[in-house]
Amino acid sequence: MKSHVVQKSVLLCSLSCISVMAQAYDLPTVNLGMTSFLDGGLPAGTGWYAQTYFQNYDSDELVDAQGNKLGLPKTDLNYQVLVEQISYLSNVRLGDHASLGMNFLIPFVSKMDMDDGLNQMAIKSQGGFGDIMIGPFVQFDPIMGAAGPKFVHRIEFQVNLPTGDYSSQKDINPSNHAVSLNPYWAATYWFNPKWTASTRIHYLYNFKNDDPSYAFSGADEIQAGQALHANFATDYAVTPQFRLGLNGYWLKQITDTEVDGEKVKGRKEKVWAIGPGAMYSFSPNNHVVANAYFEQDAENRPEGTRMQVRYIHHF
Repeated sequence: MKSHVVQKSVLLCSLSCISVMAQAYDLPTVNLGMTSFLDGGLPAGTGWYAQTYFQNYDSDELVDAQGNKLGLPKTDLNYQVLVEQISYLSNVRLGDHASLGMNFLIPFVSKMDMDDGLNQMAIKSQGGFGDIMIGPFVQFDPIMGAAGPKFVHRIEFQVNLPTGDYSSQKDINPSNHAVSLNPYWAATYWFNPKWTASTRIHYLYNFKNDDPSYAFSGADEIQAGQALHANFATDYAVTPQFRLGLNGYWLKQITDTEVDGEKVKGRKEKVWAIGPGAMYSFSPNNHVVANAYFEQDAENRPEGTRMQVRYIHHF
């Protein structure tokens, strides 16, 4: 009899938490802190680049619209992502001061652990390949000063394609199962030859997912809301090869998610993060960047710690 009561309590808690998950966590994976120092320009001019990112994310707080932890025995989330990016900056000129280029990214979630304290009865997750991201860009020539570059920037029209692993029976997937547009503007400003500040500002527009999660019982489609997100960083060249600095990111959903065309309140996501970073240049063609981010004030998403290493090679 006691065992039956325990099982019934676990089931009720599971159903309650699924209801909570159905009220949030809609936005696709976006660039939160993947890029940081000297982001306004490619480091070695025209040609091919390969960039490899490894990111580890840890969170024990999955929070609701008020920033409170979900009512589960545990909310421990850990995942590791490997992203490969191929970039090409061409010799094709756009006017007198810019060149055309192309970016291609493919992420792979090599590890996804979600411990809800209920053997994933409330929150189900899976790893696998994420959505391919493709983006033509315009790289503007640096504006030079007396002691070197003063300002450089880039505009990219990034499109995320729903090519990754997705299951409507999972709450957390590598893919969002919907096309999204994520254009951005990136820029770097030199205060002096050693001290720079950089930013990358994105706008996110999501199209419809026509196979929504089981949490949306009976729904035919879900359309995540629009969002703004940005990376920011400042660094100082301790030596010509070694830079130290601060880096961060910010995300805010600005419109409501829609389910079958109806707006649903209480689902907007937000978070910001800050932490230390470093960059080492082995040569003009080889660089490594390490960043740590500590998230704050999350709503309707996890709040945790993000650690990343990025390697950049120019062929």
